[in-house]
Amino acid sequence: MSHDTPTRSKNGRAFMHRWRLALLGCAALTGISGMVAAQESLLPPGFDSAPAPAASPKPNASRPATSTPAQPATAPGSAASTSVPVVQPVPGAPAVASAPVDDGLLDAIDPALLDQLIASATPKFDTPVSSQRSLSRVGVIDEQDGGFPATSTHFLNGAFVEGVIGRMSGDFVSRWGHILVRRALASRLDTPVGMNGADWAALRAQALLRMGEADAARAMVQEIDSGFYTPGLEDAAMGSYLGTADPVGLCPITGLTAAGRQGWDWDLARAICSAFTGDGPPAMAQLDRAMRRGDGEKIDILLAQKFAGAASNTRRAVTIEWKDVTTLTPWRTGISLATGLEPPQDLRAKAGAAYQFYAVRAPMLSLAARATAADVGAGRGILSSAAMVDLYGEIAAQEDPDKAWGPLADKLRTAYVAPDADDRLGAIKELWGDGSDPDRAYSRLVLTAYAAARVVPGDGMADSASGLIASMLTAGLDQNAVRWAPYVKAGSEAWGLLALAAPNKLSAVDAGTLDTFQSNDDSTDQMRSRFLLAGLMGLGRIDSSAATTLAGKLSVDMNRQTRWTRAIDAAAESNNPALVALLAGFGMQGASWDRMTAVHLFHIVSALRRVGLDGEARMIAAEAVARV
Repeated sequence: MSHDTPTRSKNGRAFMHRWRLALLGCAALTGISGMVAAQESLLPPGFDSAPAPAASPKPNASRPATSTPAQPATAPGSAASTSVPVVQPVPGAPAVASAPVDDGLLDAIDPALLDQLIASATPKFDTPVSSQRSLSRVGVIDEQDGGFPATSTHFLNGAFVEGVIGRMSGDFVSRWGHILVRRALASRLDTPVGMNGADWAALRAQALLRMGEADAARAMVQEIDSGFYTPGLEDAAMGSYLGTADPVGLCPITGLTAAGRQGWDWDLARAICSAFTGDGPPAMAQLDRAMRRGDGEKIDILLAQKFAGAASNTRRAVTIEWKDVTTLTPWRTGISLATGLEPPQDLRAKAGAAYQFYAVRAPMLSLAARATAADVGAGRGILSSAAMVDLYGEIAAQEDPDKAWGPLADKLRTAYVAPDADDRLGAIKELWGDGSDPDRAYSRLVLTAYAAARVVPGDGMADSASGLIASMLTAGLDQNAVRWAPYVKAGSEAWGLLALAAPNKLSAVDAGTLDTFQSNDDSTDQMRSRFLLAGLMGLGRIDSSAATTLAGKLSVDMNRQTRWTRAIDAAAESNNPALVALLAGFGMQGASWDRMTAVHLFHIVSALRRVGLDGEARMIAAEAVARV
């Protein structure tokens, strides 16, 4: 084989000669027999000559004979015409003769095959085999860190699990239900039967995204090595990294399994990654071509250009114009936040909670914008009470606090540290507001949970007891709430909350006290009384005769069965807490508590208690009574 430098000719034979060498290189990488690329030595002639092979010893009878690989034949006039072997054959593989290749070889090869050979040389993994993680068990939170037992899903049918999780809308009537489902989805669990581990991660990540839990979703997709990604997990990764305003996180994926993914969003993501790997001007040229071709809407490409321009030295100014934009999408929200921009107010209002889920955890936004989003996130269960207090503490620490949120931060400080108890209680009530916005009102209960726990119980505080107890229970402060038991009136709403939330049964629940509770119930269709009955029955804190009497008055049939009730009861019977948690979340879907029935609540509370999730069962039952 000649290694002379090819010269240009009019018929392009030199160009085809170079492609021939590239093709031979790809063939060597993919193990195609009959093609071996010769390598020219850079050392002086004879310097790297191999010694003559020693004669093979005669094999003894105690072990089988082994054959010595033969040296490859060489063509006259080739670089290997000396005694030096150019390519060492693989032991045990047949020797392949290196012969001159006709320059017209590529003419006879199907272009599709050529593309396949070149693509086969693209790396599929970015981690060594020894460091690759197993797909048999996937998740973020291990059991010893508070997750569910990993074997909970070991024998579950993949199609059944996919039907449960895949049909979750992400909206739950219960804040504690949201927290429970998030914990179940993020747990390190065995891959169900008949399901790929990457798709198992994708299924849960997509559910977490619908819940507004982008950080947990990103942690989930990062549990899978990039070379194992499936299209479903790639889509989950796209949503997760956009949801956390971190599009650069997609770069390892776009270089491996998603290198050939079609779609304007993947094309723009690859251009962004090209810019952040030092290929700035060509990357911007790709985005310019996308703009000319109309690959995606103009606003999406402009946002990509602005973000990619931050990593290049093109010094281009990109102006973002929102006037023709009618909706916010995950791409527009994620990329705009990544560039430090906040979409216009009208688009944010139109997007509603979907935008607030992005904004609530976006550190690049103003504290005022994050506080607005926190009123949605805390009520849903995305933010804890401690996180809310930290946010308001940052607002109060500003030299020039926001005019709207600064006074609220001052009130929260008063609620915690005011010397006078009446001042503290007054500040707490002011933070609650008038209750005109139920979601915001409940988020303010979350905000004041620890301040409410500092209020000393006493007589004459009946009007405030139910609100303070409900506030404490949003953070799970049941022991603090129980201190109010001697001061609340039997049959009041505060009594009902404590009857459900107390770690242990406080006293017998008789028919007379239940009648008093029912007579004071001003909720629609007396749903508060229905939920109290369902919670007490599910927790086993009411005798059967009293339950039967109240159920008859409320026209509630707790024995009614559905396909879902049979499924969650069977999961509880098999002592599978993870499956019970997922089915409980499935039964709590909805925008408000008027979507919940007493029968569903009874089965949820009962199943959770039977599998050892007593705390969650009590908090969900009490929340139902507090929020209806």
